[in-house]
Amino acid sequence: MPPTPATPTTMPFDKYAPFVPIVLEDRTWPNVTTTAAPRWCSVDLRDGNQALIDPMDPTRKLRMFTELVAMGFKEIEIGFPSASQPDYDFLRQLIEEDLIPDDVWIQVLVQCRAELIERTYEGLAGAPRAIVHFYNSTNPLQREVVFGLDRDGIRQVAVDGARLCREAEAGLPGRADGSTTEIRYEYSPESFTLTEPEYAIEVCEAVMDVIEPTEGDPIILNLPATVECYSPNVYGDVIEWFCRSIRDRGSVIVSLHPHNDRGCAVAAAEFGVMAGADRVEGTLFGNGERTGNVDVVNLAMNLFMNGVDPCLDVSDIDKLRRVAEYCNRLPVAPRHPYVGDLVYTAFSGSHQDAIKKGIDALDRRRDPDTGEYDRFAVPYLPIDPNHVGRTYEAVIRVNSQSGKGGVAYVMKTEHGFDLPRRLQIEFSKTIQHITEDSGTEISPAVMWDRFRGEYLPEEPTYILRSHELTTTSQENTGETVIQAQVEIDGAPASIRGEGDGPVEAFVSALVSSFGDRVGGEFDVLDYAEHAIGKGADTMAVAYLETVTGSGDVRWGVGQSANITTASLRAVLAAFERQAR
Repeated sequence: MPPTPATPTTMPFDKYAPFVPIVLEDRTWPNVTTTAAPRWCSVDLRDGNQALIDPMDPTRKLRMFTELVAMGFKEIEIGFPSASQPDYDFLRQLIEEDLIPDDVWIQVLVQCRAELIERTYEGLAGAPRAIVHFYNSTNPLQREVVFGLDRDGIRQVAVDGARLCREAEAGLPGRADGSTTEIRYEYSPESFTLTEPEYAIEVCEAVMDVIEPTEGDPIILNLPATVECYSPNVYGDVIEWFCRSIRDRGSVIVSLHPHNDRGCAVAAAEFGVMAGADRVEGTLFGNGERTGNVDVVNLAMNLFMNGVDPCLDVSDIDKLRRVAEYCNRLPVAPRHPYVGDLVYTAFSGSHQDAIKKGIDALDRRRDPDTGEYDRFAVPYLPIDPNHVGRTYEAVIRVNSQSGKGGVAYVMKTEHGFDLPRRLQIEFSKTIQHITEDSGTEISPAVMWDRFRGEYLPEEPTYILRSHELTTTSQENTGETVIQAQVEIDGAPASIRGEGDGPVEAFVSALVSSFGDRVGGEFDVLDYAEHAIGKGADTMAVAYLETVTGSGDVRWGVGQSANITTASLRAVLAAFERQAR
């Protein structure tokens, strides 16, 4: 008999209603073709950082800032210095160590509150240039529930904030070289998408009366979709209406700040730019509160694949991912557009065949002297992976449909090793070399022997003999201290390190004692673990992905009946592979 028909539970949809603030009958944005990139502003160090379980430490903040500069960002929001001492300290570090390039504007966020504005300008003393981004919430719910103010009261908060900023600017001290700090202003009616559009215009123009922008010194009016509350087409209408309605349009830079609550942030930003916006604030790979901010890399690559210069360097997208994962301590999903581990891999046999034929056809069109082709066109690939530092590889397929030749399938079913995705890719390259050299399919036994030789050698030259872990309560840091006995190339050594947990402490110990073997830097990018077997025979397996200062990425694997020992052995195995 067939199954009983399902009767899904009715969702309480009647508790919600669509929010469509404007219906623009004469809209023009759908007919616009985007031919130039907007101005980009990274908010990784503010919106992105505040959304992290573990906010960035100073080292990670500087690593992120340096990468954003290298990518080509000219406007970077570096934090909320008046509300966060670490943000204040980072602002001072950038200024005092002269780390701001001549063409980069740092941006600082501040609420429209006197004491916070005063503190912000204290932090800006000596800066070459800065965007002061002040804001207050304007939507009806927050006016009523949070602030208890009417429209006039909220408008006055914004006006007072603008006035206090101008007064504080006048009090900025001169710089050591005799120059003055150049200040630009950005104002955000927070929760713009939930604010009545005509009232948002009223508040913005009241702020403009104080700031007095000109075409040569425009004000940035940032329109946050603090919560994404309507579809991208409605967003396009609202942005076009705002651009038409705001006075002195030539003295205004209209900026977008989309969030991704409905999963439509990229589309909303693209429609907003088509509707007349000049600037977009977002983060690398969409990190941010709740479901995240708009993904600037995704937006830039969408322009790139349409033949538009994105004005950002994404030529090594894996490096950007590594930096983002290191700084945010969050993974990028394997199917994330343009960057995920799986986006240039096909599992379907028909897709693989079509891609192979497309690449062969592309190769026939290459110029014999330069090796270049005129236009990229390969089935199932939106861009040439080489343009972002990737390759299309018919990696030995890694699901059960691929038969016994699949690396992950064999490793899991035959030996219980559930390899992380990027380790699958790393190891599959080794296997691919064997199959290409032999011209035959590789057997599971040969695959296992090669895995053990590469990741679990019988006679490793880096050996963990014993270790002792303690926890310090000094200043309530709760850091882990490790004292480990190791053998390196046959020579015994006792090493000590501290960190946030056994792995970080052991990494610190290895770098302190043997860091010269890996170029002085050795960081963990990813970690995974699982058990093999049952009962008394259970073994723990740990996997660590690591990177050195030169950017070399290597995995280490460790086994033990104790998971901590397995993870430390994985660290040492990765260190040995990096030191080769």
